[in-house]
Formats: sequence, structure tokens, C-alpha cells
Amino acid sequence: MKIHHLNTGTMCPIGRRLVNGSGSLFQRARLVCHCLLVETNDGLALVDTGIGLDDIASPERLGRRWVRQTAPRLDPAETAVEQVRALGYSPKDLRHVLLTHLDRDHAGGVPDFPHAAIHVHRAEYDMAVLRKPAPPEGRYVTGQWSHGPRWAFYGEAGEDWFGFKGVRALGDKEADVLMIPLAGHTLGHCGIAVRSGDKWLLHAGDSYFHHAQLDASPRMPLMLGYFQRRGDMDRDMRIANQERLRTLNRDHGDRVSIVNSHDPADYERCRCGAH
Repeated sequence: MKIHHLNTGTMCPIGRRLVNGSGSLFQRARLVCHCLLVETNDGLALVDTGIGLDDIASPERLGRRWVRQTAPRLDPAETAVEQVRALGYSPKDLRHVLLTHLDRDHAGGVPDFPHAAIHVHRAEYDMAVLRKPAPPEGRYVTGQWSHGPRWAFYGEAGEDWFGFKGVRALGDKEADVLMIPLAGHTLGHCGIAVRSGDKWLLHAGDSYFHHAQLDASPRMPLMLGYFQRRGDMDRDMRIANQERLRTLNRDHGDRVSIVNSHDPADYERCRCGAH
């Protein structure tokens, strides 16, 4: 199963040392929207979408405060749909979009793939779309799914995977692509695991923000830690799931490689073929 690693939205907040952990306080940091384009037995699948063409056409819908703080590049060439085309595919070739969650920098490209099934955890859909329970004010950009996508839902039931519970296969039939509940950042947050050969790649979304958080003695830059805490919907659950990821990395790092959504170090490691 072939995996393409895409950066579908570069963000450049001020304070590189406090965000990336190196450089000057006055330099721009670099964060990415790390997405996976997967060639499955049932066509192309995309793990997260990053920022979409509609977001770039109307940046104000992303929220003025969010745009000011994250300073996204807003380059159409970085969107998932344009990168799919650059790889020689048509957007219609994309059959499935698997979302770790519905935050604006993960679901912005959903309208760019109107023919794809949009896979999310039911708890994420209930909060973001149905507003049951109501999400924090301004958390989601509802215009990213106002066109009425074809949703596919995943609940609590499922199998075990390296000790993680409630794991479901893509469409309940593609056993090499799994949705793994990792609540905390949002109530329906998931990781997506993809098997390539005899190893797994786990895209853990926003379960952690910095690669050093998976170390035996975890650490992270000050401002990035602030962003993470501010985004938590259930901090205790996020911390517990982060510890489970740390254990997975320690005990099964030879079989499972873990990456997150925004760390450029994780992204560049994958681009160099070290996943």
C-alpha cells in the first residue's frame, strides 16, 4: 500500500524558539498540516485535508484571530486537491476522506472532494455538525461541510489494536486502514493507522504536537504547549491517550511509526522515507 505524505497548509506563527524549539524568538516558526494520500484496494484515501480552496478564497471564514495567530501561507498549490492533481490523479479518484477530527485546519479541503465518503467518529459529528453537545464558541467552521458531504460514521464498538480499543477498519472491510479512537483534543478525535508491508504508520492527528512528547521524558516548546492546552476539550483524556501513544512507541516502535499533524520534524522524517 503506497503512502504519499502531503503538507496541505504551512503555518508561520511568530516565535520560532517557543514553537519549534530552536531559532530566535523573533523568527517565524513553521508548522505543517501533515496529511496522507493512500493508494488502497478501494481507490485513493486521504487522511485529513488541511486547508482547502474555499478557505484560501475567503480566509475570513477561518476566523480573523486564528489567521492572525497562525499566519497560514494560504497557497493554493499546497491544498490536497491540487497535490492530488500534481500526482497525476483526478479528484474523482479519491474515494475516501478519513478525518482525525473536524477542526478547521483538518477539514478545510472536504468541499474539494464532493464525490468522496467523509469518515469521522460519531462523537465528532454529533458535536461539530449536530451541536449535541454544543461545541466551544468558534471551534468549528461549519461552512467546511455546508455542501452536505456523504458521511460515514464510526462509534465505540470495534476490535483491539496494540491495546487500543474500539478500532474499526475503513468501511469495515479495508483491514489495512484503521480508525482508532484517541479522544481528548476533541471528543471524537481519532488516529488513522495504515499498514504498509509489515509495518504500520499511525497518524495520531493532534493527540500530540511535538515529536519529543513521545520520549521517555516528554518535553515540548513553551508556546506549542500553550496551544495544545488551549485546544483540549478533555485534558485528562488527551493526557491518558498521549501516554498510551508513548507506551506504543516504546514497546512497538519497530512495528508502528507514529506521526502527528503539525510537527515539521515528523513530516520531514516521513518525506525522507524514515517512517
